[in-house]
Amino acid sequence: MLQSNMSYNIIVLAKQVPDTRNVGKDAMKADGTVNRAALPAIFNPEDLNALEQALQIKDKHPESKITILTMGPGRAAEILREGLFRGADDGVLLTDRAFAGADTLATSYALSMAVRKIDSFDIIISGRQAIDGDTAQVGPQVAEKLGIPQITYAENIESIKEHKVRVKRRLEHGVETIEASLPVLITVNGSALPCRPRNAKLLQKYKHARTVTERQTENIDYIDIYSVRPYLNLVEWGVTDVGADVELCGLSGSPTKVKKIENVSFQAKENKRLSESDEDINELMKELIENHTIG
Repeated sequence: MLQSNMSYNIIVLAKQVPDTRNVGKDAMKADGTVNRAALPAIFNPEDLNALEQALQIKDKHPESKITILTMGPGRAAEILREGLFRGADDGVLLTDRAFAGADTLATSYALSMAVRKIDSFDIIISGRQAIDGDTAQVGPQVAEKLGIPQITYAENIESIKEHKVRVKRRLEHGVETIEASLPVLITVNGSALPCRPRNAKLLQKYKHARTVTERQTENIDYIDIYSVRPYLNLVEWGVTDVGADVELCGLSGSPTKVKKIENVSFQAKENKRLSESDEDINELMKELIENHTIG
């Protein structure tokens, strides 16, 4: 796994998520899973912070390689292209109907199997959590399944020396600097540096990068470029490709079940005037708790 020439194989776990800033009444399905087709899809914000940390390592160690790994439907390949446009070297899309409806346990299992198939890695970096779940569980669960150390809430990867990584963590009441041996998994806070923008040259280089499924669906005329330019072929793996147990994937491998879904809609015309008295404030808090706006 480890590199001796001061170059590192880095895997960035990224996710295409529904834009929770635009949640409507159709955001959830009857089975309690997210209706992704009803929401705009974006690159999970903290995963972009994670990608920037990987790119900074590559800036210091130019021979390093960054692989973007994402799990989702076919359209999630857009996340791979976004990573390539910013400086990643290649990408893997983990997609299969058997992965649908996965909770954090099933997701981390599938991702860990994909990482094992990639095989050669020194550092895995991911965002602290995804905005569609806010659990912060997937990264640590992947580390546990791979049997490697983990550092959470990272704000900056400060250095990598002698097979050890030094990381500054941002915690609730301050900061902490710790070290861990490689290979290691690191989850990154949104307080870390934002990801650099797309690079114009890389955008031109990878704009036609596609998975096999995308090429078949789009019926691309210039198919010859994928044999001439192999870097445009985005890797696409299913359950069988990574040797995963179908029973541990998707809904069948997800012990988390949604018991109830409740939509709370705010209307602009709704307002309430309060005085500065404790009585008015206490009444408002009681009302917000009772209608499940908070609490």
